[in-house]
Amino acid sequence: MNPLLQDFDIAPFSKISNEDYKPAIKKAIEIAKTEIEAIVGNTAKPNFKNTTEALDYSGEKLGRITSIFFNLNSAETNDEIQKIAQEVSPWLSEFRNDITLNEHLFKRVKNVFDNRKNLDLNPEQATLLEKQYKGFARNGANLSEENKNELRKIDAKLSKLSLQFGENVLAETNAFEMHLTNESDVTGLPESVKEAAQELAKEKNKEGYIFTLHYPSYIPFMTYADNRDLRKKMAIAAGKKGFQNNAQNNENIVLEIVNLRYNRAKLLGYKSHAAFVLEERMAEKPENVFNFSNELLEKAKPAALKEFNNLTAFATKTDGIQKLEKWDASYYSEKLKKEIFNLDQEVLKPYFKLENVIDGVFTIANKLFDLKFEEIFTIDKYHEDVKTYNVTDSENNFVAVFYADFHPRKGKRNGAWMTSYKPQQIKNGKNERPHVSIVCNFTKPTPTKPSLLTFNEVTTLFHEFGHALHGMLANTTYNSLSGTSVSWDFVELPSQVLENWCYEKEALELFAKHYKTGETIPMEYIIKIKESASFHQGMQTLRQLSFGLLDMKWHSQDPANITSLKAFENEAFKDTKLYPDVEENAMSTAFSHIFQGGYAAGYYSYKWAEVLDADAFEYFLETGIFNKETATKFKNYVLSQGGTEKPMELYKRFRGAAPKPDALLKRAGLI
Repeated sequence: MNPLLQDFDIAPFSKISNEDYKPAIKKAIEIAKTEIEAIVGNTAKPNFKNTTEALDYSGEKLGRITSIFFNLNSAETNDEIQKIAQEVSPWLSEFRNDITLNEHLFKRVKNVFDNRKNLDLNPEQATLLEKQYKGFARNGANLSEENKNELRKIDAKLSKLSLQFGENVLAETNAFEMHLTNESDVTGLPESVKEAAQELAKEKNKEGYIFTLHYPSYIPFMTYADNRDLRKKMAIAAGKKGFQNNAQNNENIVLEIVNLRYNRAKLLGYKSHAAFVLEERMAEKPENVFNFSNELLEKAKPAALKEFNNLTAFATKTDGIQKLEKWDASYYSEKLKKEIFNLDQEVLKPYFKLENVIDGVFTIANKLFDLKFEEIFTIDKYHEDVKTYNVTDSENNFVAVFYADFHPRKGKRNGAWMTSYKPQQIKNGKNERPHVSIVCNFTKPTPTKPSLLTFNEVTTLFHEFGHALHGMLANTTYNSLSGTSVSWDFVELPSQVLENWCYEKEALELFAKHYKTGETIPMEYIIKIKESASFHQGMQTLRQLSFGLLDMKWHSQDPANITSLKAFENEAFKDTKLYPDVEENAMSTAFSHIFQGGYAAGYYSYKWAEVLDADAFEYFLETGIFNKETATKFKNYVLSQGGTEKPMELYKRFRGAAPKPDALLKRAGLI
């Protein structure tokens, strides 16, 4: 029997083989179609229960199976899984279109929607109904038959292209390695970084050191390696991903994706893909995103230019470098930061042993939200590195299953993310609790050292855990409104707000203890961490805005006349550019957030959410960072509510007012 087609609560990873996926997905699509047919064929008058609610509960088996499959395609993939993904993605996009383009089903949904004034719905039910109706209308239900077919073709093509894009980026990341045997080539690198590079070389039966484009290898190399030529080699290799004359080139894929997205939006009656996307976001329309970005740009640019000139002067004084290049950025920033604050990331790392940071984030979740985490070893997992936890509340009620996967490996894509294997919902009177996972790429332990995190990695862990809390504390009736199913520019609020605790003495003292001596992190380091938080915030803000503006420029216009990806990028970056351009590099060809993930016309949301998170954390600072009343408000009005109401309403209920950018500008030292 196919384990994916059995009824299961916990994902049965150890029982699944690659051969199970295609038949399981095929069968689950059939089951979901039968559920849809039952709704359409119901002879009773359409109402909220037999149509809206029934539709939300349909396709559950398919959802569970595909979440396992696509999560593994990101965290533990191989050639076979990638091949299956290419085959099943068009099936799934066709199935989604079968639903949204089903006239009889839409008729029933529209009937309930048109009658909504007489239905006495609570806010969550009203939101579900509106979201469902818009889901049909925004995906072509009102189109002619001919245009519906065109839409189907576009969607099938898009799903294949974004998979291909991601596979190319992963292949390019895995293909590059820099093998060094001279000690003089690794000067400046901390011992722990050299040790990890030696381990990698040993695994490949080579002498010396191997450095790769995976973040735990790439970032320390760019930050500490004294050899400028080698930093240049690494930076250019990273910037060439998907932009080389080989089979993994993503240039045409990018152009094809943006054109298809534009054509799809036009077909549906929108001016651009961004106009289509933003209609359902807090930002509402492209003009608002451009205004928001340009307002921040105006405030950040003078600071960024000043910081850049200071950094150049520092590099000239230190090493006689007249012109700063991209491969100098992290190296001299780290040196200057060390000089100004006398703060060395390597001095901090011993205080951030991975296990202690995990305990710390659990303790903070307990103090704020009464959650308890117990590591258990009876839960099935997809790789031995994965840790599994049972999450309960103060009365020992089961809250969630939590998976955590921390270290890089060949089958795992770069970066860090949160995902879920089972959504929360209330069905047949039972509150079904979620199964939530975070995936990161932190340095592995070595024979002599545990996994010690940089401060940056500590904030990454807190960030992803903030998303996980949003998933774990979900408490809504319908799974499509549960947890992180919120508008995209609101989804980063829980993750970004949690990062703030990493900078607070009260929080750091809970977990930042030296891995050898157990000594708590010294107060002087805490002061320096706090002071250095606004270091180069002007340049950092400019960098984030440049990514967001590039994304918006790809998606807010007709891309038909764009022939050169590189020329388009140069134009898009002209207001945010600090470093000289590198001719053989491009950003878009490896910009996975917008061409593989769901951030198209949404990358601005990181900055948007920063305004929310700074404003929200200001409230915690006013009342106390572990104030139960403030935390409970955040839990009740934000974390547990998912997408049940408009995000601004939920935010105002928590905060008592709409967010203002002042707290962010103050925190970043820009005012």
